[in-house]
Amino acid sequence: MAQHIVLTILVASTLMMPAIATAGNMPSKKGATVKEVKAMSEKDQTALALSGAPAHIAKEAGIMIYGPDGKLTETKKSANGFTCIPTVMNLPNPDPMCMDAAVQQWMTDHMNNAPKPTNTVPGIAYMARGGSHFEKNGQVVMSGDGAKIMKEPPHWMVMWPFDAAATKLPTAPNPSGVYIMFEGSPYAHLMVYQDPRKMK
Repeated sequence: MAQHIVLTILVASTLMMPAIATAGNMPSKKGATVKEVKAMSEKDQTALALSGAPAHIAKEAGIMIYGPDGKLTETKKSANGFTCIPTVMNLPNPDPMCMDAAVQQWMTDHMNNAPKPTNTVPGIAYMARGGSHFEKNGQVVMSGDGAKIMKEPPHWMVMWPFDAAATKLPTAPNPSGVYIMFEGSPYAHLMVYQDPRKMK
């Protein structure tokens, strides 16, 4: 999956995770974003999906939107290796993501409960409108059970096995804007609270 990949509808429909917890773990309170997105026109879903990336990435990115059945389907092939989706978590706040092939592999492995991600190169993903994660007892956790939903500012991520002990990086959100999410698990990755839309 090192170049312009297209996930099957079956796999694509599993890409519903924050950076990166699954929507299936989300409490079903309020109107679900997925339901709201389904009601949007293709044009509106496309605009929402592309808003997750910097303009220079969005210009040639592939697009996947929700059909009437609630599953993601491809409406535009990627010309730069990135694919954008209109929402990641099942929340009212818009949280589109644009990701490269390595992140798609990382996410697919996570959803399939693989022992560890199998991407062979670091993956990059952008969430220019922000996202959300779960916190429990002050720690970022992968499951929503008994955890609080915390809003995240615009950010980008590097999906690669970062180690806090080796890098001396924090393991929770902090004023520096950089931390390792899911430290201690094979799915640990780097979070950077920097607005992708301001990146040149």
